[in-house]
Amino acid sequence: MNKAAEKASQQVESIFVSPMRSYTLTALDYYDQIVSAQLDAVRAYSDLSIAQARTWLDVKDADSFKKAIESQQKATSDLMERMKGDGEKVTSISQSFMKDSQKMAEDTTKKAVETAKQ
Repeated sequence: MNKAAEKASQQVESIFVSPMRSYTLTALDYYDQIVSAQLDAVRAYSDLSIAQARTWLDVKDADSFKKAIESQQKATSDLMERMKGDGEKVTSISQSFMKDSQKMAEDTTKKAVETAKQ
């Protein structure tokens, strides 16, 4: 391979291939974290719903009805807290991904400008 072709190949690797590989790895990590967070949330919400359904199935008299209502209120409060935490977690993951992606884009642009100057 001649020197010009080798240099062009290195430039393509440096400017396009390597940054795209880095971005893809970052994106895969992001999607993995988001899907994990969503699956955890779905599992928690499902567990809560099933527990509440069982509580209501145990209602047999006024006292157990009162306990079911109290349990429902606590479950609603717990659910709201869980949803708030899940929202914050997804926001944090997304902000981190955005920050990393932006940094990679800036670095890639910087490399492209430096390569073009050569």
